[in-house]
Amino acid sequence: MSAEPKIVCNHIWKVFGPKPEHTLETIDRSLSRDEIQQQTGHVVAVKDVSFSVEQGETFVVMGLSGSGKSTLVRCLSRLIDPTDGQVLIDGQDVTSVSHRELKDLRRYKMAMVFQHFGLFPHRRVLDNVAYGLEVRGEGREARNEKALEAIRLVGLDGWEDRYPRELSGGMQQRVGLARAMAVEPEILLFDEPFSALDPLIRREMQDELLDLQARLKKTMVFITHDFLEAIKMGDHIMIMRDGAISQLGTPEEIVANPVDKYVADFTEDVPRYKVLSAGKVMVPVDQAITLSADHTVQESAKIENLIDLVADTDEPLGVVDESGALQGMINRSVIMKAMNARI
Repeated sequence: MSAEPKIVCNHIWKVFGPKPEHTLETIDRSLSRDEIQQQTGHVVAVKDVSFSVEQGETFVVMGLSGSGKSTLVRCLSRLIDPTDGQVLIDGQDVTSVSHRELKDLRRYKMAMVFQHFGLFPHRRVLDNVAYGLEVRGEGREARNEKALEAIRLVGLDGWEDRYPRELSGGMQQRVGLARAMAVEPEILLFDEPFSALDPLIRREMQDELLDLQARLKKTMVFITHDFLEAIKMGDHIMIMRDGAISQLGTPEEIVANPVDKYVADFTEDVPRYKVLSAGKVMVPVDQAITLSADHTVQESAKIENLIDLVADTDEPLGVVDESGALQGMINRSVIMKAMNARI
């Protein structure tokens, strides 16, 4: 991770209506979204949202329909201009850049993947994937070479001469992902990219993207309304409600300590063992105990990956920090208790 966040949002507001700037200047900003709408006739889509995204992380924004998540992600690339606040990309405020600078930002630094693919039906897969490079002015040979590389990256090698109508929904979404990857962006914005897919294909696409991210380390902002998808994909999750932030944290922090009933309702059916780490469920242990390296695990190790290690033994596992210092202990009963406990 770099010292400076890749993306920083400072107090972002987006108000829809005939006089959004005047409304925002004159209202009591502590009012709820419903109260503002009743008093002014304006709709607050994003309400005083601040967060940062580190270089190379996947940052998930989730919430129910109407929570403001899609509006927010469009503010990052200024497909929608925020009414107030700052969006910093590598320290540069993109809310104040020129039209040309904004165009370069979209062409060279970031790319977006939508729910509904947005493919050109009359263009082959190769030409769809190469489209961003074509807009950028790259020659046919160079852009086709990069497009073919992106097609291979998403597992569509051999399909480059087909048309979108010949592809399944999952394959079309791979084309959309390849098109975004082809321009080699530093930032990828995903707006519910897998929500239109069948459950099995959706899980497959999630796994594919996680695999790509492990190799490429892009900075990703991922929008979803599905909490299970959020905890699977995200390094951090920001849960929105009525345009504002309800909770922001790691998947483990949110599952273990939801701040209110709204968040708790999302976490209710989450398999805890997929989220909780050894450090979160460990119990104190006598520091004088000496355990071999074969009998220790890192604090960050997920319970899901430790079940087999304790399933057939009563022997404890020491839990150590990054320096190797013993912090606690887990065993079969500790893990079973953690798996069965309710939030």
